[in-house]
Amino acid sequence: MNHTPTLDDALPASLAGLPEPIDPVAFARLYGEPLFALPTDLYIPPDALEVFLDAFEGPLDLLLYLIRRQNFNILDIPMAELTRQYLGYVEQVRARNLELAGEYLLMAAMLIEIKSRMLLPQRQAAEGEEAGDPRAELVRRLLEYEQIKLASRQLAEAPQLGRDFLAACVHVEQALDLQLPDVDGAELQQAWRDILRRAKLVQHHKISREALSVREHMSLVLRRLQGRRFVEFAELFELAKGVPVLVVTFIAMLELAKETLIEITQAEAFAPIYVRLAYTPA
Repeated sequence: MNHTPTLDDALPASLAGLPEPIDPVAFARLYGEPLFALPTDLYIPPDALEVFLDAFEGPLDLLLYLIRRQNFNILDIPMAELTRQYLGYVEQVRARNLELAGEYLLMAAMLIEIKSRMLLPQRQAAEGEEAGDPRAELVRRLLEYEQIKLASRQLAEAPQLGRDFLAACVHVEQALDLQLPDVDGAELQQAWRDILRRAKLVQHHKISREALSVREHMSLVLRRLQGRRFVEFAELFELAKGVPVLVVTFIAMLELAKETLIEITQAEAFAPIYVRLAYTPA
């Protein structure tokens, strides 16, 4: 008995049992294998895929979207058409999330109330006054919301720190200036008395006349301070030369301090007094 060749004879054994595809091109691949038809045991949950065409931030945002999409005049809103479109969206939201639809339902009640008030005969206003439009409060809220939304959009488009640019942070090391306490006049006087007391212990009873120059001792003091950071106050006096030299040296130091050529400093109260050359910035 002769056997007529069929399409199943030309296909591999793994594909021989599949239904014959209408289009020979596979519509999907699973683990590299082509699929020509949906599996019979495929289960897709009802909420597996939801597509939200528009996302709104509240009832006013939705109303403003509907008004702008239909090119309605915001000062003369057709309440019937706007309410119908609004209720259609609210019905979709309520079917998915009842809690989210709460504030939308409140606005829907307000729209229905405005629509019903427009259908009723208007009351006669007082002489010289115009009858109030039931839509006035809604229009005012919509205009304010649109202004705030536009302002927030402009703020969001403005350059923001951390999103559009970063602040330059540079660490600059600055040396702290050493702030030394000022030397009190009484402390300087006491230090001078100590020098005199020590000078009397080594003085000689020799009477002589000696010409002493303050300028010369000023130069001697500057030379002693040259190249040294701090010199103790007592080290600048030569006790063996007697009281007259000590007095002239002290006067020379006062003149140098007056001309801001030297600085007399003290670290803290009752601490030793030091003398140094005045710092001159380059």
